[in-house]
Amino acid sequence: MYDSNKAERVIRFIERVCTHVKGDLASQSFLLEEWQKDYIRDLFGTVNKNGTRQYRTSFVFIPRKNGKSNLLAAIGLALLFVEKEPGAEIYVCASSRDQANAIFDVCKQMVRNQPVLERGCQVYRNSIVLKGTNSFLKAVAADAGVLHGANASAVLYDEVHSAKNNELWTVMSTSMGARSQPLMFGISTAGVFDPNSICYELYDYGKKVRDGIIEDDTFLPLIYEAAQDDDIHSEDTWRKANPNFGVSIKPEYFRKMSQEAKSLPSSEVSFRQLHLNQWVNSLASWITDDEWMLSAGTVNLEELKGKPCYGGLDLAAVEDVTALVLLFPWEDGSMKILPYLFVSEAAVERRRVQTGGSYDAFVSKGELIVTDGNSTDYNVIKNKIIEAATVFDVQSIAFDRWNSNALVQQLVEEGIEMDPFGQGFVSMSGPIKNAEVLVKKRLLHHGGNSMLRWMVGNVVVKKDDAENVKFSKAKAGDKIDGVVALIMALGEKMTVENSDVSKTSTYESNDIRFL
Repeated sequence: MYDSNKAERVIRFIERVCTHVKGDLASQSFLLEEWQKDYIRDLFGTVNKNGTRQYRTSFVFIPRKNGKSNLLAAIGLALLFVEKEPGAEIYVCASSRDQANAIFDVCKQMVRNQPVLERGCQVYRNSIVLKGTNSFLKAVAADAGVLHGANASAVLYDEVHSAKNNELWTVMSTSMGARSQPLMFGISTAGVFDPNSICYELYDYGKKVRDGIIEDDTFLPLIYEAAQDDDIHSEDTWRKANPNFGVSIKPEYFRKMSQEAKSLPSSEVSFRQLHLNQWVNSLASWITDDEWMLSAGTVNLEELKGKPCYGGLDLAAVEDVTALVLLFPWEDGSMKILPYLFVSEAAVERRRVQTGGSYDAFVSKGELIVTDGNSTDYNVIKNKIIEAATVFDVQSIAFDRWNSNALVQQLVEEGIEMDPFGQGFVSMSGPIKNAEVLVKKRLLHHGGNSMLRWMVGNVVVKKDDAENVKFSKAKAGDKIDGVVALIMALGEKMTVENSDVSKTSTYESNDIRFL
């Protein structure tokens, strides 16, 4: 059944009372787009014979910049102010406190922008309470253990793809048993593909309901995405995945992001995930193997002797690989890479029986130096670095400032310039993007070193809201220490020489730049 009065009442409430809270439209009325109105009509207007809402679960899958936060906040306020269920408990949930508060802050600002709303409620730090009732809207994060006493009437779960497990979703959805028309509402962009994640389960189930494969008249899906075989640089694809294209999303912004995706592999992954809503594979999220090997070039040890170079030193924990990578700027604009990789004998033995394969092939090729004992012998590493400094003109070596040890001080005492180097977004973003540009231009020559090649295939890139990037060791497919040391060496060169190829030739030729 369809009750137009219930649907239109919610639409009128949102358009007459709710406002935008940020940007050029701040404090102006929140006028819904047609796709938003259609969704709200389905969600609130489709009812059972007794007049209660038919849909008990809804999953909205939509890319960034399509008005997600405003829509989520407005629905939350409509549930509180329009439906006025006695003792309503409406929860705005997210995996992190910051994300939950981000949506709740939009709710609070909408209330403060409208005296008629402000008069009808009390606004607190983490809750909005309707006057004269026990009803409230509250922000909660993924501390599911403290929420087992909830009696939720509605749950609005933001960015479900970031959920580390399904505990919060399960706890909240099972807290609704006493309600006559509960609503479990999830909204998200795509994430890293994981068929066992709660977000992918909702996505997969929602598509099957939408396509008629599964019959479930209590589940309402709304899914916007580009197909895997769509042309990601076509405006038709952009419009298909983004219902607010040309409204909250400017075409020129998409053209810039598309051009950047053509230049940088990590930007393409981000573009696909965040703006086209495509699930991405974490093991293919940086430089592809084909691209890496096309940039192999040649590395002749004799030619490198006496040449100036910069180093990156990634010191290992007991189980990890310690990596020293020397980077040689060459006359033709290319960079030659010389890696030294170290591991303990015990670690080699353990790898023979572990998932991921043994180190034996790398050892037999001379690409991995094995030290005696249960842990990596730093004396062997020290002596190798000192030896390298006598053969090559080592300008300086970058080391991880948070994982330094006595070895660094010993090298300083040997007269080797050692510079601390962070591994966060600020330090890593520039050299990572420079490495991508160099590989694209086939100027990062590694000679096909098989262990470094294997590590490149393990890299997973994380990106922050400012489009900065860094590597994630926690989510990497396997060891990436050699690639980390490479990026540190490139960062050291950029710092010393004040050079950044990601902001010069490549982008000038493509008429784009980083924000």
